[in-house]
Amino acid sequence: MNDTSLYSRLGGYDAVAAVVDDFLPRLQGDEQLGRFWLHRGEDGVAREKQLLTDFLCANAGGPVYYTGRDMRISHRGMRISSGDWQRLIGHLTDTLNKFEVPEAEKNDVLGFVESTRDEIVEVES
Repeated sequence: MNDTSLYSRLGGYDAVAAVVDDFLPRLQGDEQLGRFWLHRGEDGVAREKQLLTDFLCANAGGPVYYTGRDMRISHRGMRISSGDWQRLIGHLTDTLNKFEVPEAEKNDVLGFVESTRDEIVEVES
C-alpha cells in the first residue's frame, strides 16, 4: 500500500496551483457556468483562486491550511444545478488530462471533488 499523500503524488503546491490556473478560466469562460463570475472583480477572482488552491491542497493531504468557509455555506443560494455540476466535472477532467495526471491520481481527485457534490448542488435538473 502506498502511504504517499495525494498532494505529493500530484506534485505538490505548484502542480495544484497550475491545475487551478487552468481550471478556473475554463469555468469562467463556459457559456453556462460563466454566470457565476459575471460581476466578480479581479481581486475576488484572485481570492477565489487562492482559496480553491488551498482547499484542494489541504484535502489532498498537503501542509496547507484552508481558511475558507465550508462548501455548503460558500455555495448556498447560487442555485447550482446538477447540469452545472456535470459541466464543472467535465472541465476538471479536461484540465487533469491536459496536465497528464496519471489515472489513479485523476480518479482520486475526481472522487474527492464528487464527494462535495451534495454540499454544492441545490437544483436537480
